[in-house]
Amino acid sequence: MPPPGDARPTRRDQILTAAAELFARHGFHGVGIDDIGAAVGISGPALYRHFRSKDAMLGEMLTSISERLLDGGQSRVEASPDPAQALRALVHWHVEFALDDPALITVQARNLANLTDPDRRRVRALQRRYVEVWVETIRKTVSGVDEPTARAAAHAVFGLINSTPHSSHLDRAQMAELLGRMALAALTTAGVLEDELTPVSGR
Repeated sequence: MPPPGDARPTRRDQILTAAAELFARHGFHGVGIDDIGAAVGISGPALYRHFRSKDAMLGEMLTSISERLLDGGQSRVEASPDPAQALRALVHWHVEFALDDPALITVQARNLANLTDPDRRRVRALQRRYVEVWVETIRKTVSGVDEPTARAAAHAVFGLINSTPHSSHLDRAQMAELLGRMALAALTTAGVLEDELTPVSGR
């Protein structure tokens, strides 16, 4: 699935975009090939000229999402003059992705278990690499943060940003600004990550 701004999407891209919207709305198992075909104006069986199965479609979709996030994150960190700018660039990148592709964010969150084993391993490996980009950047930006804390913080920020498909209270620009401020505040406010975390007592 090409990022926004690329050349006109191919039929294959159109199918993946339509499938993402349907999977996000109805769930992977609630969508048949006839539904996907109808969304792009072709018969269900005609989809097999582009994808060997619905499973293959989901595999390519989630692999593409993970590759885009990783490539975008790495390129922004490499282009940043210092770790603080890199962290801001990472936050901005993830916010933009979530707001531009809410259906993909929803499908990614809900459908890892529906992938074939090879696709699941591939996607998980890409996701781990993306998390490590964040972990390294957080630790370079906020002194004294250990690796487990930085990793937990990265996942918490993903959860914050990825909740946007379920929010319609603000327009896109306002939501982007709010999410960016909240994510950066959570990661960089003095004492939030540096201080030793106290275990919560059991009930």
